[in-house]
Amino acid sequence: MRFPAEPYRIKVVEPIRYSSKEERAKLLERAGLNIFAVPADSIYIDLLTDSGTSAMSDSQWAGLMVGDESYAGSRNFFKLEQTVREITGYRHVIPTHQGRMAENLLFSAMVRPGQVVPNNSHFDTTRANVEAQGAEALDLVIPEGLDPAAEHPFKGNLDTARLEEVLQARGKSDVPLVMITVTNNSGGGQPVSIANARAVRAICDRHGVPLFFDACRFAENAYFIKEREPGHANRSVREIARELFDVAVGCTMSAKKDGLVNIGGFLAFQADALEEAVTNLLLRVEGFPTYGGLAGRDLEAMARGLEEVLDEDYLSFRINQVRMLGTMLDQAGVPIVKPVGGHAVYIDAKRFLAHIPQSQFPGQALVVALYRTYGIRAVEVGSLMFGHKDPKTGEEVFPKLDLVRLAVPRRVYTSEQMRYVARSVIEIHKERETLRGLRIVHEAPVLRHFTARLAEVTPAPVRT
Repeated sequence: MRFPAEPYRIKVVEPIRYSSKEERAKLLERAGLNIFAVPADSIYIDLLTDSGTSAMSDSQWAGLMVGDESYAGSRNFFKLEQTVREITGYRHVIPTHQGRMAENLLFSAMVRPGQVVPNNSHFDTTRANVEAQGAEALDLVIPEGLDPAAEHPFKGNLDTARLEEVLQARGKSDVPLVMITVTNNSGGGQPVSIANARAVRAICDRHGVPLFFDACRFAENAYFIKEREPGHANRSVREIARELFDVAVGCTMSAKKDGLVNIGGFLAFQADALEEAVTNLLLRVEGFPTYGGLAGRDLEAMARGLEEVLDEDYLSFRINQVRMLGTMLDQAGVPIVKPVGGHAVYIDAKRFLAHIPQSQFPGQALVVALYRTYGIRAVEVGSLMFGHKDPKTGEEVFPKLDLVRLAVPRRVYTSEQMRYVARSVIEIHKERETLRGLRIVHEAPVLRHFTARLAEVTPAPVRT
C-alpha cells in the first residue's frame, strides 16, 4: 500500500543527526532509562509527542511579523477571538499558553474536593488537574475502547449507560461537569461520533450538568466523522466540527496539536457567569485576558493554524500518513490498536512483550529498546504513566491498556522516514523475547512518568 503524496513543498530543512548506538546507551543510562531526559539532538526520529512539534506554514511564519505586542487589546487577540468564535460558536475566548493551563483554569473555577469528573478517558495532565482539585477523574470509555483489537469505528465514545448511573448516584452537586476528549488520546487516538456526543449531552441536560470538550484534536475527529459516520460524507470538515462544538457548552484546547503551533491554547465557553471566575484566575497566574501568557505573534500564528488545520487536503494526508505506518506494522504482525487513530500509532505493549508483566513496565521497555537500537523516541502510555498505588491497600493498580504511542508530528516527517520507523519496530518485534522488564528507582508523587528513573530487571529472560 502506497503512502499518499505530501500536499506541500519543503521550503526550509533542519539537519538531523544519527547518533551511535554506544552514545545512545550512555545517554539512556544517564537519564535513568527515561526518554524524557534524553537530549533531543541525539534523536533521529522523534515521536514522543505531536504536541507543539508541528511545522508551521509560510503563512504562519509571515504572521509572526505582524505580531502586536501590546499588553492589552492586541489586534492579534481579536483575530484569534473571531477565528475561535467562527469555528466553535462559543462566545468567550480565553487564550492560554497551552492546554494544561486551560484545564487548570476550568477545573479551578468549577471543581471542588470530593466531586467527580467523568470523561471518556482523561489524559495525563487532564487527570492531574482534576485530582489537584481533590476530585476524582473517572474514565467511562465504551468497552470496545479497552480492546486494542476491536474494529469499532468510534472507540473513543463515552459509555452513556455508565454515565447515567454515575449521574443518578451522585447528582449534579457532585458532578460539576462532564468532559469528552476528541480524539481519545489515552485510548489510541480514537474518534468520538456526533451521535454519541449528542446522547451524552441529552443525559447531561436531564441532570443539569454542563458538557465540555477537550478539543485539542477536533479537526482530526471531524475528519473521522466525515469518513465513518452515516450522513456526513458529503459535508465539509469545517461544518462537521461546528456541529460537534454546538453539542457542548465549552472546550479546552491545546493549539499545540490541531492549532498547528509550537505554543498556545485557549479556553472557550458560552456561560457569562464563568468568565469572571476564569479571568480572575488568569490575571493571577497567566496574564492579561487578551494575551494569556503568549506573545502577540503567537496569537497570530494560532489563529492562522486553526484555519489551516481544517484544509481537507492536509487532513487527508495527515490521517493517511499515520494510517499507513499502522498498516505496515499490522501486516508484519506487530500488535497495534485498531483501527489506527488520527495522530499516532499505538503499539499494544502487553501483547508485544507478553513475557514482561505490567509490574515491569513492558511499554517503557519497548520505548527504551526503540531509542537504544534505532534512535527513535516514542512514549509509554500505560503502567508507568497511569499506574498508581491504591490509597487503601497500598498495592499497585495497573491500567487496562499498556501502550506505546508513536505520535507523528504534523507536516514534519516524510513517508520514507515513516518507513524507517516501521522497519525498526518490526526488527525489534522479531527479537522481542530478549528485552528485559524495568523497575522504578525513583518516582515523583504526581505525573511520575516525566521524571522517574528506572533500571533494567535482571537476569534477562531466557529464550525458549
